[in-house]
Amino acid sequence: MAGMPGDLFSPGAEDQAGGGLAGKLYLPKMISGGAAKEWFDRRRSTIRPWAVFVDQRRFSKPKNLGELCKRLVKNVEHFQSNYIFVLLGLILYCIISSPMLLIALAVFLGAFYIIHLKTQESKLVLLGREVTPAHQYGLASGVSFPFFWLAGAGSAVFWVLGATIVLIGSHAGFREIEGGDANDLLMEPV
Repeated sequence: MAGMPGDLFSPGAEDQAGGGLAGKLYLPKMISGGAAKEWFDRRRSTIRPWAVFVDQRRFSKPKNLGELCKRLVKNVEHFQSNYIFVLLGLILYCIISSPMLLIALAVFLGAFYIIHLKTQESKLVLLGREVTPAHQYGLASGVSFPFFWLAGAGSAVFWVLGATIVLIGSHAGFREIEGGDANDLLMEPV
């Protein structure tokens, strides 16, 4: 099928998306050249070195609840990008480790891709009325919902949230604050 003007999945999308790997994969412009790519690049540029992130010498038990809360706030600010990549890794692990969830996600994304291709060719008319792409996407989501339910997507979401809270919370709570807060470290609690 020859790419139509404005078709973000066509080979011509490489020119629209700005080239690079994303353009070669013909991803939608909103992912390959838009806000999502900028956000991801910004996160990647602010990531702290993983050796510093997991340095075991920097972990200790907080003295009191105030220090624990302070560590949580400061470390979440300092290692925010690292924590986002930990979250993304947990999501990827959860999807890959559940074949049913992987199939349900493939069916869901495949339906969206087919709808996208069909709306580029012609408009869908049902009972004399035009069905908008938004309604088609809504119908595809509704049809995909039972697949996600059978695949256990709800439990997967809560597993990812729980694992993220435990991992990030324990890392941020037990990791000592970086050396930038020397004045705060000299003060003793009253």
